[in-house]
Amino acid sequence: MGVVKSKLLKQISKSFPNFQKKDIEKVTNIILTELKKALKREERVEIRGWGSLSARNQKSSIRRNPKTGDKVAVPAKKVIYWKMSKEMFKKINNEKE
Repeated sequence: MGVVKSKLLKQISKSFPNFQKKDIEKVTNIILTELKKALKREERVEIRGWGSLSARNQKSSIRRNPKTGDKVAVPAKKVIYWKMSKEMFKKINNEKE
């Protein structure tokens, strides 16, 4: 199960009860909007201790529909590539730093 924005906002407001919920939502929206804009401009986004995001171009290709076996032409498109940081890798794999 993924993290949805509403659960993220609830967790942040629990961690920081002195801030108003509308301010937390505003800041979260600003961060997510700027992240989207940077990826649209094909800039690399790095969040220390978490990882980096970058937009890459995927070439057009011919693939197979697994249900029917028919060949399908897939047009070129941008995809988001994420690389986790070393700290995140260690945390996920329960390694000591």
